[in-house]
Parts: sequence; structure tokens; C-alpha cells
Amino acid sequence: MESLDLKWIRGQFPALNQKINGQPAIFFDGPGGTQVPGAVLDAISDYLVRSNANAHGAFATSARTDAVITAARVAIADFLGCSSDEVVFGANMTSLTFTLSRAIARTIKPGDEIIVTRLDHAANIAPWYALEEQGAIIRVVDLNVADCTLDMNDLEQQINSRTKLVAVSYASNAVGTINDVATIVRLAHAVGAWVFVDAVHYAPHAPINVHALDCDFLACSAYKFFAPHIGILYGKREHLQNLQPYKVKPASDEVPSRWETGTLNHEGLAGVVAAINYLTKLGCHVSPTIDNELIAALIDADKEGLEHFQCPRFLISEHPDAIASAYHSRRAALVAAMSAIQQYERELSHKLIAGLLEIPGLTLYGITDTTRFNWRTPTVAIRLEGKSPESIAKNLGDRGIFTWHGNFYALSLTEKLGLEASGGLLRVGLVHYNSLAEVLQLLQALKEIAAVAVT
Repeated sequence: MESLDLKWIRGQFPALNQKINGQPAIFFDGPGGTQVPGAVLDAISDYLVRSNANAHGAFATSARTDAVITAARVAIADFLGCSSDEVVFGANMTSLTFTLSRAIARTIKPGDEIIVTRLDHAANIAPWYALEEQGAIIRVVDLNVADCTLDMNDLEQQINSRTKLVAVSYASNAVGTINDVATIVRLAHAVGAWVFVDAVHYAPHAPINVHALDCDFLACSAYKFFAPHIGILYGKREHLQNLQPYKVKPASDEVPSRWETGTLNHEGLAGVVAAINYLTKLGCHVSPTIDNELIAALIDADKEGLEHFQCPRFLISEHPDAIASAYHSRRAALVAAMSAIQQYERELSHKLIAGLLEIPGLTLYGITDTTRFNWRTPTVAIRLEGKSPESIAKNLGDRGIFTWHGNFYALSLTEKLGLEASGGLLRVGLVHYNSLAEVLQLLQALKEIAAVAVT
């Protein structure tokens, strides 16, 4: 089944060597935050030792910090398929979404409509409800309970000439459903509305191309794709230029800096670059057509933190064509990596879901039809008859198997499913460093838990 070099991958993540109660730790908690490669730890430490300073100073460590910020913007631009001046950093996705909604509030007129969905994380709902203070009307798109998918007919009926913005998740962080964002963008743009995409859950699992998607904004969190706790916002350049964010007077009014309130988490950004470089290396592993020499040069340059990406092996700054080629190669490597991750995780999902459906008394929420697995991530939500999600999570945790329980801030979903009052869901989230052996161990543990009579 393996289409990835799992031994090499797992060797990059020191946390996977932990033991809990004598058992190897199994991390199925990825939707809440992934583990990080050792290179990320090294990059954070190296920044704090060699470059720890605030930005824009006339001395060496500050210049290195400027280079780290630049490198992080370029790396994320390659990851998302956009330009580096369309990348905004912040504390987390929630804070950035509130920052954006406050700026959009300045353009809202009474009667303007905002569309949200019952499938979304609260971070893509609450910031838009805040616009009711400006007279906005909030419309809510329902979901199909049978498979936890968005009711596209309801969405299409709700979009109209008064719609100002549609806020939708790329994928549900609770049940794994992938939404048809391309269609939603087309429908919204047909009436002149903007689309804000919450890609926090989607980003670790598949390639993203915001320019091809044509969304107006997209947010994600680096700690969900093997990096530190950094929030990321993509915005079309014209929106970032035309909207007016709240900022302190001395701060830069340049795009995208004026969207970044206060001092950034510079060591975290160094870790973001290292995480993108890890994924780039993974892309080189899975795609022999990638220009490894250019990739190596770019990664070396990032590591050295040099302003113009110079390095001894390949003096990129002296060759403009090579700069474009290097970035093109990194984007190609990232797409190759994320495509391979998507395929591997889909295969792992088949094994997981098939095994779960064989367990007596287990209910699985979300898409279970294998022919539709291209519309789900490898995140599954379940209930076991007679057992609370918290008790199952505790039992699994004692065995060294880490899962989440509750509503995962997808409160509208658990309420719609009628599960909120009884503890929500148990969530199992796979990422590409998980193995089939770990999945089989989870299934065996759940069978044993299910077989124990409720007392």
C-alpha cells in the first residue's frame, strides 16, 4: 500500500519515538495539531541563537530576521500557489479572521448578507456574526445529516445579489468532508460576492492553489502542517490593498505588513520555512523529475538566512532565471509531496473506515462510500453505543493512542447531529506519518473497548 518512504518520513519526526505506559505513542490527534520534523526544532533554536532581534534594524541579527520573514513569505507563497506579497502572518487563523472581518465591517451596509455554514469551525463563523453590529444579515447553509456534507442546493438558493461574502471551510475539521469550494467560488463571484476559505484542516492533506481556485481569501494554520503555531492568511492583492485594517500609526502601511499587528513570531517563521523545506524534500523523494540541485540550493539559502538566497553551491542572486526556476521547482516539489500524501492517506482511510464499520455498536459520521473518498480527508468521527467519547479517548490514551473527543469547535455540526449534549464525537485523524500498523492497533483497541459491557 505504501506510496511514500514511511521509514524516512517517520525518521524526520522525533516525537514519534515517545512511549506512553510502555507503549509507542500513536498520534491520531493531527487535526488538533501535527508533530514537527527535527529540522523545524533546529531552525527555531538556530534563529534564537543567531538571529534573535526585531525587524528592520541596521545590524546583523535584525537583517537576518528580515531575511527569515522574507523567506517565510516566499515559502508559504510556494505552498499556496500565490505571490509572497499576498501572504499575511499572525498569531493564529482565528485572530487573522477577526482582523479581516473587522476590516470588511468598514465596507458593510445594512442589509448586506454574509453566508456561513453548519459544517464550519467556529473560527469561520463567529468573526462573520460580529458583522451583525454593522447591519449585516447572516445566512446559514444547512448540511445533509446522512453523510455530513454541505447542502449545496441550500447554498445556491441563499446566494443572491445582496450577498457580500461566503465563508466556507475547504474541509470539515470534525468529520473530514471536503467541500466543493471551486463551485462555491463560481456561484459567489457570479453575484459579485467574495469567498473566504478556512483551509486549516485541508492544508496538511492535499495541494492548494489559491490562484486557480480564485478564492478571495484563504486562511490556514502552520501547526496543522508540521510547523509551529503561526496563523496564515492569503488575500488577493487588490483586497489587501483596498481594505483598511486596524493598525497602529507608526506601523508600515505597505501590503502585506500593515495587516500584521505587532511583532511577528520570528522563531516560529523560521520553523515554518523548515517545515516547507521538509515537504519540499519529500516532494523530491516522490518525484525524480524535480531539479534537486536547484531545490538543494534554495533550502541551503533558507537555512543560511541570506537576503538574496545566495549559497556557495549555487549563486542564485546572480542568475535571475535561476531564481524563477528554483521557486518553480519548489512549487512543483510541494505539489508532488502533497499529491503523494493525499494518495497515501486515502489508501489508509480505506483500511481505517472499513475496519471501523465492522465494529458492533459503532456509528461513523461522514462519507463512507469508498467511491466518494476524494471528497473526504482521512479524519473520521465516531460514536460507540453506550460509551462516551471522553471515556473512549481516555481508554485509548492510556494505551498510547492519541485521539480527540468533543465538538472541536464545530459546534453547529454536533448540535445539528444531536450529539452535543452527550459529549460530541470521538475524532481519529490520520496524517502521512501514520502507518497501517498503527491503524490496525487502533481498530483492535476499539474492538476491545466495544466488547466491554457498560456497567
